[in-house]
Amino acid sequence: MTESYVCIDLETTGLNPRLDKIIEIGVVVVEGNRIVEKWETFINPNRRLEEHTVALTGIRDEQLSGAPAIEEVLPKLLAMTEDQVLLGHRVLFDYSFIKKAAVDRKLSFERSGIDTLKIARKYLVDLESRSLGSLCNHYGIAHNAHRALGDAEATVNLYQRLTEEFHEKEEKEGRHSLFLPKVLTFHVKRDTPATVSQKEQLYKLKDRHKLITDYDIEKLSRSEASRRIDLLLAEYGR
Repeated sequence: MTESYVCIDLETTGLNPRLDKIIEIGVVVVEGNRIVEKWETFINPNRRLEEHTVALTGIRDEQLSGAPAIEEVLPKLLAMTEDQVLLGHRVLFDYSFIKKAAVDRKLSFERSGIDTLKIARKYLVDLESRSLGSLCNHYGIAHNAHRALGDAEATVNLYQRLTEEFHEKEEKEGRHSLFLPKVLTFHVKRDTPATVSQKEQLYKLKDRHKLITDYDIEKLSRSEASRRIDLLLAEYGR
């Protein structure tokens, strides 16, 4: 049984780590089954939030405008998780966003993790839903939903309840036990900064159509710039 780990939860602009951005990080550090540290921070995604993101998280653009960029907080996050097992509810989702951010900045992020969702799917089959919110309702766990630190704290409590109830049953699985960390795998390529020609094209489109953009062209990656160009051309033409 794993008694020391780092639980991470993210709020993001969407579900695709290759296109979407982290907007909030919540971290809970557990040693010997005791919480020893908590940390949370907003992240400026260099884009305006869509309405559904605001509705889901309650996070607004004005809260992010003065927040640090991901490259400013990434070193601390990597240091906090170094040589540690990651815990998460659908842990690969959070891992994939962090790994994409790390790879884009030529940093390594290779970790093992434990997924409370996989445990719940195996043992709580009679529940209509195994979402974090539903499982917290099932166990009577206090939960500040859809905020990074609140979700991370709830996941730690959920893991401890699942351990109490199902760990002995899982011992017969040996090294295949869902309570043992497994190597997390997410393959991603580094995204380079936007090219000079891409930035020039965006500036020309912006001037030609008298547009006010909600992102900084100079901070776009190559893939983001390509996506922005395609969207502007589709809406306004050349």
